Amino acid sequence: MKNHVLRPLLVVLGLVALVLLIRPFYVPKDFGVHERGYMYGWYRQGNIEDWKKVTVKYQGSESCKDCHPDKIETLSQSPHAIIQCENCHGPALEHPSAPEKLPIDRTRGQCLRCHTKLSYPTSARAGLKGIDPGSHNPDTECVSCHNPHKPSLEGLK
Repeated sequence: MKNHVLRPLLVVLGLVALVLLIRPFYVPKDFGVHERGYMYGWYRQGNIEDWKKVTVKYQGSESCKDCHPDKIETLSQSPHAIIQCENCHGPALEHPSAPEKLPIDRTRGQCLRCHTKLSYPTSARAGLKGIDPGSHNPDTECVSCHNPHKPSLEGLK
């Protein structure tokens, strides 16, 4: 083999050997796939208790239906039915006691996360109705014209 091929090959082989030598010291012994196979993928079994201590901030739309049945009903008949309430209203961890009212993000950027027109058709978001934020009322918040709980044309205020 010529030197211009042999040298890079030796460097790559050396790096692979180095990684294999260092890995047992760097990766915890309990890291890997455990008794349930690939159901949870690769994780560190000793870390399970740490994750059990993490407080879940998001409650899901189910927690909203008792106090806000009208909003849930209206939203369930709209294209936004697949979106959890907390995507726009924020985490409802201790709601309704603290905060009494969840903050609502009424900024244009909130809507544009999903409704900016995409120029490539292979994205799943390409199926959403998109706008060009530079030409579609650029200085106006979306909620001043559109009701997010009724996002169809009838939802115009």
